[in-house]
Amino acid sequence: MKVFVGYDPREDIAYQVCKHSIISKQPDAEVRPLVQKELRDAGWYWRPVDKLASTEFTFTRFLVPELAGFEGWALFMDCDMILTTDIKQLFDQADDQYAVMCVQHDYKVKESTKMDGQKQTVYPRKNWSSVVLFNCSHPSNRMLTQDLVNEPELNGAYFHRFSWLKDEEIGKLDHTWNYLVGVYDDLEKPNLIHYTEGGPWFENYRDCEFHQEWKAELFDMMK
Repeated sequence: MKVFVGYDPREDIAYQVCKHSIISKQPDAEVRPLVQKELRDAGWYWRPVDKLASTEFTFTRFLVPELAGFEGWALFMDCDMILTTDIKQLFDQADDQYAVMCVQHDYKVKESTKMDGQKQTVYPRKNWSSVVLFNCSHPSNRMLTQDLVNEPELNGAYFHRFSWLKDEEIGKLDHTWNYLVGVYDDLEKPNLIHYTEGGPWFENYRDCEFHQEWKAELFDMMK
């Protein structure tokens, strides 16, 4: 089970806790951070710095199929998340008829800013790409090469809307696998909690919803 987690140096602790929440429940998971500097140094990523990008992994997530050798299934997830259950339950839902699988959110943004003051951007299929099961060997994902990801004429909207795919190639996951804190309010214990507006590692969000679950993971990691 290959898991690629978006990494931003401003949220290192979020990544560490996210990783712990995965491997503590599934030791066989291979968790790898998508560190932009490392990807640049290795020649995988050369796009100019995007002033509109709220994180360093805005585009690098779409390198996952090629990083996985265009073989098997691989998961991408943002770092501002924790798993409350075995991630194998998510991989078990992989359906080869789809090129990607994700939670297909349909909501309106309530806040104008998020995290550490970053501006909220509004676009179709918002947050669909924050948790993505990639069918890396699917023919339609073969075009998702590093050259395409680095193509300056293609903006974030193209990738985050999965514009290289047909609609029927996008499979649907239940929202418990990308539970947006502050948006959903119908589950007491989601399988994957997404602190999309800001998590307990930010001062202004110390006591946000599900803060105790995140802090419990942190304390367990530090033991």
